[in-house]
Amino acid sequence: MRQVVIYSGENGYWVAECTSLPGCISQGKTKEEAIDNIKEAIDVYIEALKEDNLPIPEEHFNTLVVAV
Repeated sequence: MRQVVIYSGENGYWVAECTSLPGCISQGKTKEEAIDNIKEAIDVYIEALKEDNLPIPEEHFNTLVVAV
């Protein structure tokens, strides 16, 4: 299970980012599409780490959202 942050991008698309996997970002025309796309991106990212015998970062669920 991974924590994902979803927010509205500048181009009208929804951006989805898995903060515990650096650079693991996707997008979609809708929130649902962004979620589906980031799930696939997370799977591919972790599979690539395994193939390269690299450690898989742990998830800590420690995001704090502050609106300023």
